[in-house]
Amino acid sequence: MNKPDKQQVFSINNEQQFNEVALQVFNYQALNNPVYRQFITGLGIDVNTVKTVDQIPFLPIEFFKSHSILSTADRVELTFTSSGTTGVITSSHRVTDKTWYEESFRKAFGIFYGDIKDYTILALLPSYLEREGSSLIYMVDDLIRQSANTDSGFFLYNHDELYQQLKKQQDKGKPTLLIGVTFGLLDFIDNYRLNFPELIVMETGGMKGRRKEMIREELHEILCNGFGVKHIHSEYGMTELLSQAYSYGDGIFECPPWMQIIIRDTNDPLSILKTGKTGGINVIDLANINSCAFIATQDLGKLYPDKKFEVLGRFDQSDIRGCNLLIA
Repeated sequence: MNKPDKQQVFSINNEQQFNEVALQVFNYQALNNPVYRQFITGLGIDVNTVKTVDQIPFLPIEFFKSHSILSTADRVELTFTSSGTTGVITSSHRVTDKTWYEESFRKAFGIFYGDIKDYTILALLPSYLEREGSSLIYMVDDLIRQSANTDSGFFLYNHDELYQQLKKQQDKGKPTLLIGVTFGLLDFIDNYRLNFPELIVMETGGMKGRRKEMIREELHEILCNGFGVKHIHSEYGMTELLSQAYSYGDGIFECPPWMQIIIRDTNDPLSILKTGKTGGINVIDLANINSCAFIATQDLGKLYPDKKFEVLGRFDQSDIRGCNLLIA
């Protein structure tokens, strides 16, 4: 089975194309990914009987903690690792071709927000900057460079400098995106207040043990008041994926065309639920061509008829991981 190329994956623009490429990726990975193949065999599934996307088995995300998930023998270029508290086993996502990741997040940003060169990108991501192997830092660093804007950049705990930069952007009327880890954004508005309705504030989730968890509605109301904006944008991504979904507000996410969400029954992982039902989030990320494109996450969510989705919580006793998840 031939591996789909970037042109096939990133030019998908309808459901039929997605399904055709997804099945092609499945057959390729079922043959070339030893861990995924063993998982499928263990389920007693004959690969040849999988004829629709709904029949594809999803690899539990926990496998990224204990196995090397690869569908190619090519050299590993990058290894992304998840964040975790001391003593917690973290996930490792080995990337053999970083251009798949770069094309995925660059193209997705263009779909949801337009030309990156129109923006100043400000990043408040202290916990990610303080460790190695963050896929989020890799993405944001690239977007900052792609913006070709000397005002774009990272901030650690230098909140006064960030405040001055935000005021400067407001005075200039320059489209500005502030992407921040949740606790960092809250720490900032503890001491600084803005009325900057044109600002795009994007939270990436995560208190990282620094602050009390809170429901999404409460969090977004606090952030809206602190920055003087009407909505808080969000990013749904994780170490084990090479694509992200985005929310323009209210916690409703939308995927780029090469990524889809399927909701599974929490009591029967092979049973797919209808739209509107709450269950486990399965992700199809066709950019994950060289690892595994079919991942069963530990997140709970709900899918809507228009393919948008909501993240509602996480499975009990699952690890705190570095993905966007607010208990709602």
